[in-house]
Amino acid sequence: QLQASGGGLVQPGGSLTLSCKASGSIPSMNIMGWYRQASGKERELVATFWNGGIRKYGDSAKGRFDISKDHANQKTYLKMNNLQPEDTAVYYCHLRNGLVPEEWWGQGTQVTVSS
Repeated sequence: QLQASGGGLVQPGGSLTLSCKASGSIPSMNIMGWYRQASGKERELVATFWNGGIRKYGDSAKGRFDISKDHANQKTYLKMNNLQPEDTAVYYCHLRNGLVPEEWWGQGTQVTVSS
């Protein structure tokens, strides 16, 4: 199970941090990350955190967002800086088993960037 939190309303240029807690039976080899879906658009990758500390970012997140992970507590964080109106979307936490095709989605948290 994935529980995301931290969304809200922020002004352009502002920052926001999302967090996601994984619970239950979690595969030891996993990739945790964030995707987002804006109204009328397809879901897209924001950032993922791989075993070994490798971070991967979608084009829209590069240079502005930072993903981190608390391994002990199976939590992932997404620090978003310099947010713009085009970042407005529902952000979903995602966890994928690194060995077999198995994945989980969180419930989504709304991020709205507006003045």
